[in-house]
Amino acid sequence: MAKGFLSSSIFNGRLPQPVPWWSPSLLLRRSSPLQELFNGSGGLVKGCIQRIDRTGLDFMALEDPKVIISKSTQWHVFAAFGSLKGGRADWLVEKCTELGASAVTPLLTERSPSITDNRVERLQRVILASVKQSQRLHQLTLNSPIKVGCLLPIVGQSNLSFVAAAEATPLISALNFSRKESSGLIIIGPEGDFTEEEVKMMTDAGATAVGLGPHRLRVETAAMALLATLMLWSDAQQSQDP
Repeated sequence: MAKGFLSSSIFNGRLPQPVPWWSPSLLLRRSSPLQELFNGSGGLVKGCIQRIDRTGLDFMALEDPKVIISKSTQWHVFAAFGSLKGGRADWLVEKCTELGASAVTPLLTERSPSITDNRVERLQRVILASVKQSQRLHQLTLNSPIKVGCLLPIVGQSNLSFVAAAEATPLISALNFSRKESSGLIIIGPEGDFTEEEVKMMTDAGATAVGLGPHRLRVETAAMALLATLMLWSDAQQSQDP
């Protein structure tokens, strides 16, 4: 069944939509008997596209729209990527979206103290494109940047917080002593890593420092390694629930 993204809460009748929305796969398969439209906010409906042109489409819903509630662990990524260049921050946010992170918050640290407003605007466009490509029912949220000090109360309220740190306990070993929660935090430092004081502040607040192997990883690589592992782990935990 073909699936397409619709930035609207209306799922029936004439649906206006900007031209860039039309994905090649949807255009090629618009004659399919059934289509699914989703809006990135959990909305999903089955129906038929009767007509499509440059200004929108005529869609006949065959059922009432559903609101799908996410049941997977909501992983919130805090990453110090403000200093990354050459599209690396775009790649990090794009892959966080594809892998299923619930939110990304730019983290301001001693070694990565700022992020420009125009970069944040660009990242919003990256997220939207990735939501369409990955067919995520729930769009990733991009939050305003925060400093490490403002992160500490959030860590203190979370039962599942992991901060990537060199020479820390291997992640897999740490997971042996963890249990599934409805949400969790992933914290990734900047190029040059967190300072020792920053790591201590976060672990004192309740975060678990975890290692990601013997090699020095780029910011975006560390984020993907940690997020992908935790997504698979939490999905496995969910499948074991009665």
